[in-house]
Amino acid sequence: MFNSTLVLFGLVVLNLLLPEGAWAAVPGIEAITVTSNPKGGESYTVTIQILALMTMLTLLPALLLTMTSFTRIMIVLSLLRQALGAQQAPSNQVLLGLSLFLTIFIMMPVLEKINETAVQPYLEEKIDVTTAIDNASEPLKQFMLKQTREADIDMFIRISGKENIDKPEDVPFSLLLPAYVTSELKTAFQIGFLIFLPFLVIDLVVASVLMSMGMMMLSPMIVSLPFKIMLFVLADGWSLVLEMLAASFYV
Repeated sequence: MFNSTLVLFGLVVLNLLLPEGAWAAVPGIEAITVTSNPKGGESYTVTIQILALMTMLTLLPALLLTMTSFTRIMIVLSLLRQALGAQQAPSNQVLLGLSLFLTIFIMMPVLEKINETAVQPYLEEKIDVTTAIDNASEPLKQFMLKQTREADIDMFIRISGKENIDKPEDVPFSLLLPAYVTSELKTAFQIGFLIFLPFLVIDLVVASVLMSMGMMMLSPMIVSLPFKIMLFVLADGWSLVLEMLAASFYV
């Protein structure tokens, strides 16, 4: 189920990026056409749809990252590490893994809806591939619209000159994607600012104490780091941050 959902997810991305009617212009969905040659052998011809899908595989990882909750989570966790002042602890690999699996957890309702409305009916041959792609596109677009600020959508509509859009549901994907990424960046830095505040207070207190004791040659960061780690652990900081990140998405 999960693999089929991911495959259809990639087709959804293609459908959203390609011009309207592009799929209908290409006959057939078969991966390989087998034809017999005069010498008795067989030749194989890959259709244009599969070629387009293989071409889009190079852009698919970037599109998946910018169309899901990964951007916000990764930025917040990176800012958290900087606020702690722990340099490379946790490492980038740990933050990437944590962000990836938290993204799967947050996006699971969307993937389940895509599976129910598009993947399973298509596998049961109840709907064709075009209908499956349209059904799968709707939950993903609704998720992105819920996280995108109207001011960001209006900005890109104004830049593009398309003033005939009456409601957010009519926003084309070419405008929704940059607006969504802009909103995610703004939200991530707002959350990061709130995370920075308690650690900044600790740094100020430690620096003031060291200055009053005349220890100007001792770096406040070295002294404040154990206190920030202790505060973060005692407050169960990782659980609070991950819970806050998951609750910040309206799925």
